[in-house]
Formats: sequence, C-alpha cells, structure tokens
Amino acid sequence: MTVARITEISSVSNAQITCKVEYREGDGSNIAIRRGPVEAQTTPTDATPSWVHGETHGSAAMPFSDYQSCLAKGLIALRTSPR
Repeated sequence: MTVARITEISSVSNAQITCKVEYREGDGSNIAIRRGPVEAQTTPTDATPSWVHGETHGSAAMPFSDYQSCLAKGLIALRTSPR
C-alpha cells in the first residue's frame, strides 16, 4: 500500500483591515472584523486573520479566494515590516 503525503504550505503576513470585512460563524449572521492590524495565516485553500484588541483575541477563517478578493478591493492591505 502506498501512502501519499500531502503537504500544505502556509505563510503568515502582517496586514491591516482598512474597510468593512465580515465573516460568518456557522449559520449565524455576519460579524465584522474590526479595522486595524491583523496577522493573516494563509494556506492554498484558507486564510485566517487574527487580531488582539485590548483583552480580546479574535480570529476568522475564510476561503483563500475571499481573502484575495479583499486584498484586490483594498479592504485588507498587506503591511511591510519597518527596515
């Protein structure tokens, strides 16, 4: 028996939520991600932005295609590290 190994490459980027970006938990209503800095972990299929606001920590999973759409529309902007 041959076992195939699937390796999913992931990366982490610093980003900024600049406009209204929403996600949904299960069948519930849309929830807005607050504007400000996020850390976005991406794989070929998903993106998970996470954030900290005071004592609150949050994260949201979304399809990678939705994440790319948010980047293209300027709703999420990638941040570069200061040199």
